[in-house]
Amino acid sequence: MPPNALLDTNVWVSAFLKPSGPPGRVVAAWLRGEFAVVSSTVQLGEIADVLRRPRLRRRFAFVSRDVDTYLRVIAARTALVSIPRTLKICRDPDDNDILEAAIHGGAQYLVTRDDDLKRDLDLIHAAGQQGLRVVSVAHFLTYLSRRQKRPRAGR
Repeated sequence: MPPNALLDTNVWVSAFLKPSGPPGRVVAAWLRGEFAVVSSTVQLGEIADVLRRPRLRRRFAFVSRDVDTYLRVIAARTALVSIPRTLKICRDPDDNDILEAAIHGGAQYLVTRDDDLKRDLDLIHAAGQQGLRVVSVAHFLTYLSRRQKRPRAGR
């Protein structure tokens, strides 16, 4: 059974802007079915807000239709969970929403590029109590690579 992960907003945005980079490789692995993804409508809104910034559109030369298509793919292929937005342990309120979605969605991994999340001991402890590991993009790619190399039963 594939693992379940929540990709932080910064991973989704980076993958959209540079599909050949490490976050893009994570999203490509997800599209190949190597792991399942959980998200929330709150996070989808955050991804949309970031990708609709005029500065990004000018710098990376994409149109609103590209963003809409990307969001539709994410929404269609993820398990969307509702979050009560009651968690208040992170410095950044948006990080509380991400952690809460990962926990409510039963994610095993929260994949992020955010050093605040990766170094927040209270968050890491709270996540660990729920069976959730906070990992970097590089760590998750290594995990997926090792998982692919393991022999499967019956082969």
